[in-house]
Amino acid sequence: MTDVVSMDAVSKVYGKGQSAVAALREVSVAIPRGTFTAVMGPSGSGKSTFLHCAAGLDVPSSGSVRLGGTELAGMNETKLTELRRQRVGFVFQMFNLVSSLTVLENITLPLRLAGVRPDQAWLSEVVNRVGLEGRTTHHPAQLSGGQQQRVAIARALVTRPEVVFGDEPTGALDTMTAREVLGLLRDVVSVMGQTVVMVTHDPVAASYADTVLFLADGRIVDTMAAPTADKVAVRMTHLGAWV
Repeated sequence: MTDVVSMDAVSKVYGKGQSAVAALREVSVAIPRGTFTAVMGPSGSGKSTFLHCAAGLDVPSSGSVRLGGTELAGMNETKLTELRRQRVGFVFQMFNLVSSLTVLENITLPLRLAGVRPDQAWLSEVVNRVGLEGRTTHHPAQLSGGQQQRVAIARALVTRPEVVFGDEPTGALDTMTAREVLGLLRDVVSVMGQTVVMVTHDPVAASYADTVLFLADGRIVDTMAAPTADKVAVRMTHLGAWV
């Protein structure tokens, strides 16, 4: 099994001198292809910075990040934008849909931006997988929150990325809807063979993953395979004491 994302001794420091803050400290991790990884930790533990560095949205102060076989260090912003557009999918807490576009236009937006024609067979499969057949001509305002997040997941999948990053993807959803979306992300991995890396604060959400990475004070302090919501919750209560 090859690694989709690998980070080697990645540190990220914001600011300089006395006001410098280390958001990540010497983080090393390898995320295998075709797996679902949840990233958890207390507020301020470095979860968002971890995601941004892994996805090429932010540049580490030191260390190495590889996406597939590509080393991100030394890439300029144009190259990084191209790489993200072609090889990375994103799902955010607030959906980030364009209200003036239809569901189908929102889903295919990354392809339009890249000047690539949609593969109609793949587009149909993605739309069906996320349960949006019959809704493609609707606009975001006509959809529930859960349906809007399904559009965002379809948009993340349409480019056939190497990895999908989720930043609190169920944070704005009610419990029942959140579980539907998590089930969909689980299927994206188990059925479609996709790789998902998801930042979450919710032990139930983390229980859908294959592995949970626990961050505290900018470091990975523990990992858990085959997580359950109860086990994750217990681990989280101890995280504050771990440095």
